[in-house]
Amino acid sequence: MSYIDGFVAAVATANKPAYLDHARNAAQVLKEHGALQVVECWGDDVPEGNLTSFTMAVQRKPDETVVFSWITWPSKAARNEGMKKFMEDPRMKTMQMPFDGKRMIYGGFEVILDTGAK
Repeated sequence: MSYIDGFVAAVATANKPAYLDHARNAAQVLKEHGALQVVECWGDDVPEGNLTSFTMAVQRKPDETVVFSWITWPSKAARNEGMKKFMEDPRMKTMQMPFDGKRMIYGGFEVILDTGAK
């Protein structure tokens, strides 16, 4: 089964074009280093929670939008190697994140069910 890196962040709504440029550039580098797929989703129906929510997790401000993203890798080993190369890639050293990375949540996930087309 494949391996997934998942991310949730708050991005200034006005920075959507800059975020999309950043995401496209990062996706290109990730795919060069073994990622199978990079998906970026711009929140348009993300409710506020009472106890927990995406908006609360990233401390979204009124002028921000929640972004939900994932990277699909062939395996955890491929992810570990690819992510290491991605972080060391010179293009990443100069790339500026158009959001507050301190409020981003992320993690790696083992796929246990996938009903998508093969």
